[in-house]
Order: sequence, then C-alpha cells, then structure tokens
Amino acid sequence: MEAAQNGSLPPKLDDEQARRLRRAQLKELNETQAGQAPAKALDSSLKRHTALIKRIRQSLGIEHRDQIVKDIETLSLEKYVDELSSAVLEGISRCKTEKDVWSAAEIIALLHRRFPKTFTPVLVSALSAALVPPNRAALAALAPEQREKEDAARVTRQRPVLRVCAELALVGIIRDAPDRSGGEWMIKVIKDLLSNDPTLSSLPLLSTFLKSFARPYLGITPPASAKQISASSEPGTLSSAATDEANARVNGAFPALVKEEDELVEKEVRDRFKKMCEGYFENVARKLVHEHNRLQEQDRRNHEAYIRSGEIFEDRQQAYEKMTKNYEKLLASCQTLSELLYLPMPELKTASQKSESILIGSNTGISVSGGDAESVTAGKWEDEEERRFFEEIPDLKDYVPRSVLGLEGEGDETADTDSKEKEKKEQERVQEEVRKLEEELAGLKVNEEGQFNGDASAAQDGAALKNEEDEDEDDAPTPTAGTPKTSPPSTPQLAPQGPSQMLTALLARLPDATNRTMIDQAAVDFAFLNSKAARKRLGRFMTQIPKSRIDLLPHYSRLIATLNKYMPDIGQDVVAFLDEEFRYLQRKKKVVIELAEVRLKNLTFIANLTKFRVIPPHIILHMFKVCLDDFHGTNVDNFAILLECCGRFLLRSDETREPFGKMLELMRRKQSMQHFDQRQQLVLENAYYQCNPPERTARQEKERTPMELFIRHLIYDVLTKKTIDKVLKLVRKLDWDDESVLRTLHKVFTKPWKVKFGNIALLAMLTYDLQRYHPAFAVAVVDQVLEDIRRGLEQNVYSINQRRFATAKYLGELYIYRLISSGIIFDTLWTLVTFGHPEGRPSPGQPCPVDMPDDFFRVRLVCVVLDTVGMCFDRGTQQKKLDNLLTFFQFYVLCKDSLPMDVEFMLTDSLEAVRPKMSVYKTFEEAAVAVEEMFNIAFQNAGITTAEDSGDESDGEDGEERRGGGEEEDEDQMQTISPLDERAPSPDAVVLRASQENIGPSDEDDAEFARELAKMEIDTSADGRKVDKKTALAMWESSLPPPVLRKKRNEDVEEEDNLATNAADQPGTMTFTLFTKRGNKPQARQLAIPAESTLAVQTRTAQMQDKVEQQHLKRLVLQYEQREETEEMKALEARTRNGAIKIRYGG
Repeated sequence: MEAAQNGSLPPKLDDEQARRLRRAQLKELNETQAGQAPAKALDSSLKRHTALIKRIRQSLGIEHRDQIVKDIETLSLEKYVDELSSAVLEGISRCKTEKDVWSAAEIIALLHRRFPKTFTPVLVSALSAALVPPNRAALAALAPEQREKEDAARVTRQRPVLRVCAELALVGIIRDAPDRSGGEWMIKVIKDLLSNDPTLSSLPLLSTFLKSFARPYLGITPPASAKQISASSEPGTLSSAATDEANARVNGAFPALVKEEDELVEKEVRDRFKKMCEGYFENVARKLVHEHNRLQEQDRRNHEAYIRSGEIFEDRQQAYEKMTKNYEKLLASCQTLSELLYLPMPELKTASQKSESILIGSNTGISVSGGDAESVTAGKWEDEEERRFFEEIPDLKDYVPRSVLGLEGEGDETADTDSKEKEKKEQERVQEEVRKLEEELAGLKVNEEGQFNGDASAAQDGAALKNEEDEDEDDAPTPTAGTPKTSPPSTPQLAPQGPSQMLTALLARLPDATNRTMIDQAAVDFAFLNSKAARKRLGRFMTQIPKSRIDLLPHYSRLIATLNKYMPDIGQDVVAFLDEEFRYLQRKKKVVIELAEVRLKNLTFIANLTKFRVIPPHIILHMFKVCLDDFHGTNVDNFAILLECCGRFLLRSDETREPFGKMLELMRRKQSMQHFDQRQQLVLENAYYQCNPPERTARQEKERTPMELFIRHLIYDVLTKKTIDKVLKLVRKLDWDDESVLRTLHKVFTKPWKVKFGNIALLAMLTYDLQRYHPAFAVAVVDQVLEDIRRGLEQNVYSINQRRFATAKYLGELYIYRLISSGIIFDTLWTLVTFGHPEGRPSPGQPCPVDMPDDFFRVRLVCVVLDTVGMCFDRGTQQKKLDNLLTFFQFYVLCKDSLPMDVEFMLTDSLEAVRPKMSVYKTFEEAAVAVEEMFNIAFQNAGITTAEDSGDESDGEDGEERRGGGEEEDEDQMQTISPLDERAPSPDAVVLRASQENIGPSDEDDAEFARELAKMEIDTSADGRKVDKKTALAMWESSLPPPVLRKKRNEDVEEEDNLATNAADQPGTMTFTLFTKRGNKPQARQLAIPAESTLAVQTRTAQMQDKVEQQHLKRLVLQYEQREETEEMKALEARTRNGAIKIRYGG
C-alpha cells in the first residue's frame, strides 16, 4: 500500500505562510526605516508631482505600482503631503483584487517611511472617516428602494478601504500603541459597522474581511485536506485521535502554524475578535431561522388565498417575491460566514403539514403495526390529526366567565340536571326517529327492473315532492351561485354601538381563520359578544358563505360545534337552513350545471356538521334515504358526496352503524342492477371504498433481534467524530464468535448508503481500527465493497444509483485509511470508464447496453472517487498513472452526449481539484490523439513491439524459434478451423519423424511470399530503368575499391581475421580501411575508430542486418527441398484422410 504523505502543507496553508512572511518583512521594514532621510537628491518638479498625484488618484493597483514607487523614491513630496493623503484614499477605492490591495499597502508603507509624522496620521483619520457606519436616521427617511441602493453603494465604497486598512494594521502602519498591532483598531471599526444594523447591510463587509484575514486576526486555519493516513499509524488508535481532534475543534483549538511570537496580532485580540465574529454569526443564524419561518408562513397564506379566490393577487405575489429575495440573500451570507468561521449552519425546518393546516382529513400515511393498525383502518377517522380536529373541541367555560355564557353559579347543579334530562329526551327522540327510518328502510324492495318500490306513505311523499317541483319549476327563479333564498346583504351594517362594531370586525376576520387556533380564538371572542342579536347575525353569516370557499366549511363547523353547547340556537338555525336548502335543491334536480357548486357546498357543510354531531343522525340518514329514493341524475352525485365526506363516520358510529350499513347494502344492490355511466360508476366506487375500505393487513416491520438493533443504533445513530472511540470500544466488546453478530456487523459495514454521507469516512476509520483485532473482517468488507461496485456496473439500475454513489465514496475512504492499495483504486477507475465497451474502448454514438451515451452516472462515480483520493496521487508513478487515467477519462466523457449542467460543474470541480493546471480537451479528436499517444508510449515502455521489429532485433536462432512457433500456431489454427475434425475420431496411425525436422511454411505463406517477391522485382526493375548506363557504371566503380587493391584483398584470405585481431588488440576501437587517391594512384590505409562513434555504430548495425539477411536467404534455399517433401506428405495425408486408417505425421 503506497503512502501518499508528504511533508508540505496544503496549498491554502502554503499561501497563508507566504502572506505572513511578506507582511512580517514589510512590518520590519516600516519599523526600522521610518523617518529616514533619502540618500540622494530628490526632484521637486511640479509637473512630475502633479503626474504622480494624478496617477495615485487613478489607482493604487498593481498596474501603476512600479511607476508610483519610482516617483515616490525620486521626488521630494514635502509640499504635497495633504494632497497625497486624499489622493491615496481615492486610489484605494479602485483596488479590486488581492494583488491590488497589497500594492496599495506597499505604496502607503513607502509614503509612511518617508513621512511618518505628517502623512500617516492624516491618512489614518481619513480611513476612519471612510469606514464610519451610516446614519440610521438619514436612512430611515429614505424610501426602501433608495435605502437599498444607498447601502449597496456604501458597501462597494468601504470594501476596498477595509481590506487595505486590515493590511496596514498588520504591517505596523495603523497601531493601537507603539509596541502593539492595529487589531484593536480593526475590532472597533468592524464592531461599529455591524452594530445597529437591523437589515444586515454590512454583512458583506465582514465576509470580505474574513475571506482574506481570518487567519491573522482570528487565528482560524482551514482544515487539512484529505490525505492517506501515514503508514506508521497504528490500527486501533485513529478513533481516539479523531475524537480528541473533534473535541479540540469544538473548544476552539486550531493547529498552530507558527510560534506565538511570530504572530502579527496579539493572542488576546485574536480571541476577542473570534468571539465577536462567532456571536455575530449566532445573531445572523437566529435572524435566518426567523426569516425562514416567516417565509413559510407567507407561503402557507398564499396557498390559502389561492384556495379562496383561485388566484394570488399581484401585491401579495410581489411581497412574497421580495421576501424570498431577501431570504435567499441572507441564506447565502449565512452560508458564507459558516464556511469562513467553520461553524455549523442553523437547522431550518422544512415545510411540513402542521396541526393547524387547512387540509383536514388527509391521510398522513403513518406506518403502524398490531393493534394500532386496527384502530386506524377501522376507526371513525382517517388519521390522528382528523380525530383531534373533530373531537377535541374546547369548552368555552374554561375560557369565558359563566355569566357571559348565561350560566348562574348558584344553580349549577340544577342546570346540570336539567341539561341531562334534555339530553336524555333528545336521545329518546333521536332513537324514535331512527326506528321509524329503519322501518321505512325495511319496507324498501328492489324489483328485477331495478325500480324502487316503497310503501304507500313513501309513494305519497314522492308524489307531493313531484307536485311541489312541478309548481316551482316555472314560478321559482333559479338562484344565483352562492345566493340562498331571501339572503340578507352580505356586508353587515355598522352600528354605532361598540359590541356591534367588534362583532363586525370578528365576522370580517372569520374568512382568514383557516386553522384550529384561529377558529377557537374566534369562538372565545364571540362568547364575550354573546347576545340574541349577535347569534342571529352569526347564523345569517353562516348561511352566506361563498360557494367557492369550500375550505372554510370544516372550520366554520368547528366554530358552530364549539358554540352549540352553550348557544344551541346557532346550530339549530344553521341546520334548519341547510335542511331547507337541501329540499330546495331536490326540487331543482333538473338544474344541474348552475347549481353544482351550491349542492357541493350544501352537502359538504352538512357532512362536516354531522361529524361534529351538530346535525342529529336521523336528519342525515333521511337525506341519504331521499337520495336513494330517486337514485339517478344529481342524486347519485349527492349520495357520493355525502358518502365520501361523512360515510366513514356514520358506518363506524355505534348509533348509526346498523341503519347506515343497510343503506350501503341497498346502494350496492341498486348500483349493480341499474345502469350508470362510467363517471357515476367511478364516483360511487371511490366514495364507497373511501367510506368502507377493503381489509388489508398492516405493513409489517422487519423483526430484528435486540443485538441487531443495538449494532444498527451504534453505527447509524451514535457514530460521530466525537463518539467514534466509544463506538469502537462497544463494537469490540461484542461476541465476534457469534455468527449472527458477525453477519450483522458485515451487513452494517458494507452498506455505506445507510449512514450519513458525512459519516462514511468515520465508517472507514472504524473498519481500519477493527483490522488490528479482526483482519479477516476487514478483508471481507473490502471484498464486498468491490463486489457491489462490480454488480452496479453490470446491472446499471437507476434505483440503486444512490447506493453506488455512497459505495464509491466508501471505496475512496478505505484507501485513505490504507485498507486497500492504489492499484485497486486505479483498477476500479479504469473499470468505470471501460466496462461493457467493445475491447474496452468507448466510441461516440456507439450504444452500450450498460452505459448508454446519455447515461452520465459513471462520470459522477469517477468524480466522487477523484474527490476522495485524487489529491493523494501527486508524485511519482502514481501521478503518472493518474494523468493517464484523466486523459482517458476525458476521452470517455467526450464519447458521451453533451453533459448536463450539474454533471459538467461536478466534472470541472473534480479536475481542478486534482490537476489545476491540466489542459482540458475540447473535442473528441484531440482526446483520441492523446489517448493513442499515451497507449503507444505505454506499449514501448512495456517492451511490446511488432513482429517486424522483433525479427530485426533478434538473432537468427531466436527468429527461427519464433517462426517455428508461428508455423505451429498456424497449423493448429488450420486444424481448428477444418470441418473434418468435427467428425468422430478414428484410430490414428502416427508416423514419428525427427524432432529437428521442420514442416515449413504453409500454402498461404508461400503464396504471399511469391506476391511480395514479384512486387519487389517489378519495383527494382522500374527503378533501374530510371538510371542511365553511364551513371550506373560510375556509381558501381565509385562504390568498389581499385582493382589492384581488390585483387590484393582477394588473395589475402585472412584479411578479416587480421582486422578482428587488431580490433581485439585495441579494445574500444573499430578498424576501417580508408581509400585515397594521390594523382592516379589509389592508396589504402587502416584507421582505428572509437566503437561508440556514430560511424562505428551504423556500420556495425548494417553488418548485422546483412548477416541476418544472408542467413535468411541461405535458410530459404536449404529448406526448399524440405518444403517440397512436406507438400507431398500433406497431399498423401489428404488422399488417405477418407480411408479407414488416418495417418498423421508428428514431430
């Protein structure tokens, strides 16, 4: 396992160290050379002084620095100190970047060293004035838009001034005292800016300051980037070390980069500064939570307004957009402060369904088991929220004095007795009505035609109802939407009395009371205004609800139910009106579309009052009976609405279960025998199954043993950086010899997607610590993780993408903690970009079943692995491996379709993190060329060459062996391809030949050799014709030695041996014969050339090539007869192949 440790600091810390050294040097310079007289004569030219001041006013940035420094060193400047102060302040405002700020600090330091007593105090006072907080009284007088513009302009002006002042306080120009830095001065400036700032307009100034100066002023250092742990680290000790580090971080301890005496700001100042910034962050966090809650509340109100009116008005929408904009701005600022101060963000609650929500009766979908499931599915209410809304009604006598409610204190017992008697009589009357209704239902019959027959009284009632309908059909006008008969004016008249006006305000507030708290408070407020006139007026108000405000009906029903206990006339009036309206709508059955909304409002109001027990059971049952009597047309919809709203309550209430069950049975029989259209069938089915849902078993939770629950609790709930040491000790105390415990631990440690994403590193650390005591367990975890990654590539199922992402992160963390080697990481990365593609090479537009061109999830997996371990591969061979992988990875990405924005950003961030200076390929062609070049270099380094190169570089024996092997492979391939070998084997008569005998080339090789030889002869003859005879003769004569020397060499047979002997006598040299010509007489002499020279190397290479070629030609000639004999034997074998005995020649 390769270590990735290096002794250098992270880049951020390196930069911070460089800044500290630079500031320390400038501070020392300012302290030692302040007030020194210039060594040379200075220029006092007015023109140059004017040009300098103008240049300073333009900018103190890096572009003007050199010229300004040169002018300051050569000009006198004594007469222009005041102008310089104002010009410097103006030039500071144009410094935008860090280099510009440092340039301004250097220029100001140079002026400070020239004029420490005249220039510096004036400049510091001017800077203090520039950083003064705004006048709140003046801002309050401005319009909101103008105030925002003024604050934005002020922040833009003060931002560069604050940065320059921070630098000046560090380099000894701004000081609290002669021997102290300017930290106190900076604290005062920033504290004044942040104080009395309710709009947090100065928050960007603090963010700007912390981005550049958090280390010197607050002592905050960035956390170290993830690196592989040291090879010397002891397994089993990381958990305690991580716990200690987390506790130290909570206590405010940061690693010290330099000694305390080298710090530029005193320690007590740093501590105060840090405490002030953290306190300010807490205030900002509280304001963020407050604004978040306000925004959610406004969103809820907008939703309610949309339900009421069907739209959101423009002023409300604009206010919401403005609030959202301010909230997002505050959230971004708070996140910036959190990152700079390394403090956690406050918890912002998500928008959830609250208890006072306007949606009543919505199923929350809670998971229950056992008896709880039965109580939910078989109870009156769909969920607990609905039960609380309809049953937990406040008692007014707990909030209102008894005298206000009309209850006398002395006669409480008498009143209670009377009320009990009234309730008993009422129950008897209700039971009598229900008994009569049951008798009517018992007399109902359904004939085969599906027609409804009842007794004589029912027929008479139907005839009377029809007569009333016929009479009213022409005379009675069709009421407008939401306008009942003889409706009073919708706006109550304001009376001069105080209670009347208060009642008017209360009634005007009711349409906005869309939660339990508000409607209960309205009931209490009305109880204080209780009078007969007020009750009449409230009753009339309840009869004038707009037809589009169906959402108000449950809350108004709760108000009536709350008041009905002590003011029964309100409930009686509302019930009487609704009953009369229902009868009226029955007479107007033929008016379908115009009265549809009125019917819906009437029936919904009746159903809600029924669930509050304001409407007696016999009334609602009679309404169901009326709808069943004429079960077609609008009555089908009426029955479905009532059944859907209060059918569940009636079916599960003790007093109405039996009669209502008979009604449901009758409805199902009529539904099966009558003909309804598809819409009516669907409406009835939905209403019936919502009222009486089919029985289903409760969702069973998986049963787990206590030990399994304990292990899951440790890893999923308890595991944090502070508690990892405790978790390790508890896990080690488990019974590792128990198979069930070991199986549970293996499951938990190999499913990283079940822990928080930030705790995956802790899970890997825990695995590393357990490796010391249970090495086989760590190996099993690594194997399972690699198997999960492989299975994910093979299946490529979208539903497990989150698991695959967490597993890839887990694999990187396992490398960080040295549980796997870098080879496994690189193998996994290469598998991610090559798996499933033909020959491991993706190509654009070529679909792959497990990696389609529009599937970018593998890109995400590679990015998460690079983000986790990429910084570890920054040196040596691992750096080269990663560079090659990134080259191919870019090639892989360019083979995909155009990347989505989020994937593109993720890819860019990952590449910049691991290789900031790497060139990114823009086109597929560039990436393809780079990949080919990369593979060629890799092949050359690995020693993989072509067949021609191997033949040239090897000697004759090796070439002969390779050719022999190739011929054998060719023969084996031919025998494999031959269809004759597919038949059943027969007895072989094997004729053995000498092992040295070579069978020779195949027929295809001979044909190819003949073609190449013919082509070479044609080319040679064509080239020969291009040279004339004289030129050829001259070339021939010039390339040969003179005849006399040639004859002499031919006679001297041992010439080469002598040359070799001479070369042996002089090691490291090579003998050449030099031919010269003096007049007409040629001469020759011997030269000793160094063996390493280019001439000697080329000559030796040419001789070896000639020797190889000669041996090859010699071998071809000698093997000619052998090839003929081999061909004859092959022909003989072919002729005898169909015989009874197969003859095969083997070597």
